[in-house]
Amino acid sequence: MKRWSRRGYTEGPYGQIHYRHEGAVTQTRGAIVLLHQAPMTSAQYDNVLRPLAAHGFHAIAIDMPGFGMSDPVPGVPRVEDWAAVVVPVLDALGYPDAVVLGHHTGAMVATEVGIQFPDRVRAVILNGPMPVSEEERAEFMEGLHQTERTITTTDDGTQFNMVHAARTGLAEGTVAPSRISEYVVQAFEGQGAYWHGHHAAFQYRQDETLARLERPALILTNTGDVIYEHALAAHAIRPDFAFTALEGGGVDVVDQMPEDWADAVTRYVSSL
Repeated sequence: MKRWSRRGYTEGPYGQIHYRHEGAVTQTRGAIVLLHQAPMTSAQYDNVLRPLAAHGFHAIAIDMPGFGMSDPVPGVPRVEDWAAVVVPVLDALGYPDAVVLGHHTGAMVATEVGIQFPDRVRAVILNGPMPVSEEERAEFMEGLHQTERTITTTDDGTQFNMVHAARTGLAEGTVAPSRISEYVVQAFEGQGAYWHGHHAAFQYRQDETLARLERPALILTNTGDVIYEHALAAHAIRPDFAFTALEGGGVDVVDQMPEDWADAVTRYVSSL
């Protein structure tokens, strides 16, 4: 029978913040905060919380505002807004600082946490950073953004089929159908609009903020990721950052190769 991770809430700048976690304050490596991709939730990390705890971390995955069971930012959110929820969770759990890891959109939020709250961040792990060009930004706004704005309530449930088809295509048979169904549930669980996540991501200038990040950092990627080339571009911007590329995997790397992923995270933190 599946054993669920512990869950908790604390108050933040926009209302309640929901998180799930494995481990405790007695863990030898301290806290690691995990920030999910859009449009998912902290449940993205279900299969790596326990491996991280086994490596000595107190692993804490947060529902970013408007996703999962965390209250949303008023209006249309920005990446900069989402960064504000990490410190209240650390305060609630009694941590002066933590390693902050984000995946895809979460990697942008982790960058921003490192900039806004450097004294609370031991190191940043950017799992799939995405500095985009102006051409890519314009292409998104004219293309996928317009499609995502149509993914809303319909009479026949078409919105669920659209996301299921997209996630099935990205997984390419490497993720169990039951987990794909969980991805769909995660995508629609939050109180924010479906399109908010990628919209915020493509408005964020990570090429500029990477240059301003002054905390120790690892760029973590995998060669099968759809934004693998963006991770290489991020490393070109910050060649002083540590860099690790796992072989294979895809967007769902934490489900496709959880042990290898957790090992890579642990090796980096051990090197600090």
